[in-house]
Amino acid sequence: RLVESGGGLVESGESLQLSCTAPGFVLYYDAVGWFRQAPGKEREGVACISSNSADAIYADDVSGRFRISRDNRKDTVYLQMTSLKPEDTAIYYCARDHAGGGGCRNYPNGPYPMDAWGDGTLVNVSA
Repeated sequence: RLVESGGGLVESGESLQLSCTAPGFVLYYDAVGWFRQAPGKEREGVACISSNSADAIYADDVSGRFRISRDNRKDTVYLQMTSLKPEDTAIYYCARDHAGGGGCRNYPNGPYPMDAWGDGTLVNVSA
C-alpha cells in the first residue's frame, strides 16, 4: 500500500506539496499517478510521471498549476500544487502502475491500470 502525506487546509491561491511513498516495496520501476476525488464526484486522474521522469502528464484543469516529480533515491513521488482553488478540494491519492513498463498508461482520462493505492490525504481549499 502506498502512503500519501502533505494534505491540509489552505486558502485560495496558496500552495501545498504532497508526497507519496511505498513502505515495503520500491517505486523505482513504476509509473506513479496522483488522483483525486471530490465529495459527490468520481475519482479523476490529476498527474502521472513515468519511472524515469521523462514523461509527466497532467489533467487540463491542473496543467500549469501542479507539478509532479519524483526522487528515485528516496523512492518518493511529489505533487507540488500552486495557485490552489476551492474546486481543488478533494482527497488526493497516489497509485502505481507496476505492469506498464514504467510508462503512464491511459492518462489522463483512464481507465487506470494501477495495482496499488494509498488511503489518501485531504486537501481543503477555502475561498
